Amino acid sequence: MEKVHRSDRRSFLLGSAAIALLGTAAFPRGVRAQAWPVRPIRIIVSFPPGGLTDLYARAYGEYISRRIGQPVFVENRAGAGGVIGCDAVAKSPADGYTLLFTVSAPIVQAQALYKKLPYDPSKDFTFIAAFDSGHLPLAVHRDVPANGFREFVDFAKKTTVNFGSYGPGSIAHMVAMQVNKLFGTLIEVVHFKGEAPMWQELAAGRIHAAIGSISALSPHLQSGAVRPIAVNTAKRSPRLPQVATYFEQGFPEKVFMLKGWLGLLGPAGLPAEIVGRISGLILEGADTPRLRQIYETFGLIEKPTTPQEFLALYREEGPVMIAIARELGVSLD
Repeated sequence: MEKVHRSDRRSFLLGSAAIALLGTAAFPRGVRAQAWPVRPIRIIVSFPPGGLTDLYARAYGEYISRRIGQPVFVENRAGAGGVIGCDAVAKSPADGYTLLFTVSAPIVQAQALYKKLPYDPSKDFTFIAAFDSGHLPLAVHRDVPANGFREFVDFAKKTTVNFGSYGPGSIAHMVAMQVNKLFGTLIEVVHFKGEAPMWQELAAGRIHAAIGSISALSPHLQSGAVRPIAVNTAKRSPRLPQVATYFEQGFPEKVFMLKGWLGLLGPAGLPAEIVGRISGLILEGADTPRLRQIYETFGLIEKPTTPQEFLALYREEGPVMIAIARELGVSLD
């Protein structure tokens, strides 16, 4: 009888070990087969507060928190054009408790900027949802004698212009480099750790021009400190209908048509069940009154993508943006 008990106990222990090994294989990098979420979630924003990325992260984070019954904390970890925040998430456990909100630059254009990144954008992240960044207006300080883009180019031919960028490799950075290439101007690009400090410097007159989101620019438009003179893409912004596109003003180059994206990502290996749950919450959240108001206020049209759509967007449009950045000689190394 004792032998039977020992045999049963041995079988139980072997079975438990097998289950443990299977659980480890199915949930990589420390994730275990347990209900998600059972503790607070952290969203790292790779830029300072005050920009559209931060606005999205906080609005969606609040919605997710209400739905899952767990706190969702937003941590702004800026630096190196978003690379520092991205790197932190890339090296985090793939357990659904550390997520990333960022823009396309540190994921896509950074591949042209740096000879070596601390992460591989194609291998070290799980793509969850891409978000509409809206139009990115070019605005000048009110003392700059330009009401349109061509007048701005003429001004830059006579003066060394300090041009604000919300980060290295950003669309702002590429537009400035394109103007220099086309017209032989000597525009100096000034990189900031995000939109908020950039727009503040423009409003104060310490830089001549800048490009960024309408959401972060709006307070300075209302104060009259800055003036928008062009918007990207082929169509005008519904929030700035009086501002002509670059294309309408006679500038058809690809860089003036680029439209970046904002993205929610996790570390590589995030379990499909967790990705699906977060994606579902994001898609639900987009139809709530607060998110609808944000979209309407800033003229944001497109709803969030699915994970599959986001990955396709990265694979299809990423190489185009990288090629443009390299062609313009956008580099920090």
